[in-house]
Amino acid sequence: MPTSPRWRGTLELADGTVLAFDFGTRRIGVALGESLLGSARPLTTIDAEANEARFAAIDRLIKEWQPTRLVVGLPLSLAGEEHEMSARCRRFARQLEGRFNLPVTLTDERLSSVEAEERLSARGQDWKTRRKTLDAEAAAIILQSYFDAK
Repeated sequence: MPTSPRWRGTLELADGTVLAFDFGTRRIGVALGESLLGSARPLTTIDAEANEARFAAIDRLIKEWQPTRLVVGLPLSLAGEEHEMSARCRRFARQLEGRFNLPVTLTDERLSSVEAEERLSARGQDWKTRRKTLDAEAAAIILQSYFDAK
């Protein structure tokens, strides 16, 4: 179920393109979706640890796709509790909103990476290929979950 950051009190779904992020300390998976269609697809993986490189890549994606909203997966324990990575994702979401002046929604991402791994494996992808696309696939699962909750 989507959760709204404290600085955004609305979960209204504006028409248009939505970018979603599966945030990680090494890689960020990115997915693309259209709110009117309510469907998501993997877009790319940003493979960089330096914030400057990450935000430069995100800036290019935002300029290219011109989203109306951003969605960030919020990792929670299986019991629904937040942990260290949850705090990092919240910070990332605040940075996105501050830098790009777009509404950002956090949404529960529990088990998205596990589901992404299963999907890619079922498609017959070897581990080396799956590793390159896993984070973007997880971002698509996060975004689809966001759309489905609407």
